[in-house]
Amino acid sequence: MPKNKKDLTFSDSINEALKFSLKKDKNLISYGLGISDPKNIFGTTKNLEKFYGKRRIFDVPCSENALTGVSIGLALAGIKSVVTHQRLDFFLLAMDQLVNSAAKWYFMFGSKISIPITIRLIMGKGWGQGPTHSQNLQSWFAHIPGLKVVMPTFPKDAKDLLIESIKDPNPVIFLESRWLHSFNGKIKKKINKKAIIGKSQVIKNGKDITIIAMSYLSVESLKASKYLEQVHKISCEIIDLITIKPIDYETIFKSVKKTKHVIVLDTGYKTCSVAGEIISSIVMN
Repeated sequence: MPKNKKDLTFSDSINEALKFSLKKDKNLISYGLGISDPKNIFGTTKNLEKFYGKRRIFDVPCSENALTGVSIGLALAGIKSVVTHQRLDFFLLAMDQLVNSAAKWYFMFGSKISIPITIRLIMGKGWGQGPTHSQNLQSWFAHIPGLKVVMPTFPKDAKDLLIESIKDPNPVIFLESRWLHSFNGKIKKKINKKAIIGKSQVIKNGKDITIIAMSYLSVESLKASKYLEQVHKISCEIIDLITIKPIDYETIFKSVKKTKHVIVLDTGYKTCSVAGEIISSIVMN
């Protein structure tokens, strides 16, 4: 672990958030495919089993639907869980549990019973992933009533948001791009404040155009803005969405009203995408 907190990688930050939450809540457990194998899911679960034991940190058989059902049952019994899937695509086998059980419970029982589970899904392209292992399906999850969907970019935000997700009384989908796990705190944003669910961040101020991005595209936006300013004298304001559901339209509308121009970057497919939803909302506003 780096001594300098500013040099923490995205993976280190996830690991710290899990350690903090497991220490604070004795009823919290964490399990998933590969959670205790030598690579520890990009290092995000490193030493958790050592510190908190096999009763709270454990690997599981490959049955995504069952894993999610178990987490729902545990939640009803008062035990919170963080369930990790190394590939978002495999989690599609558990959509029935997520959509028809976890997301609905709070509403079906008069807001008296909650399902406090956090589901970590690793997503995006990478070496050897292929078309069935590299999908970005955040818009799917955002479409489901009863779910919160978060998608952090920077290490500090990843830590803040995972802690907040675990505290949340209802299910949260926590999306991690595999391209971000090795990124460290040296990749800076201009404004550094605590990330909270439901609130985006203006990571760079500008006056000519608003760039709205998510996940690793927020990092790419910072690179693009530097080029646009140096070569074309275009001042970019960049919003890192952080939360896909709910979307922070207050910050978006305020920025677009100032710059009068907007670009929305999305890692997902354009039809029925998060970007399409944002552009439509801007136009209607």
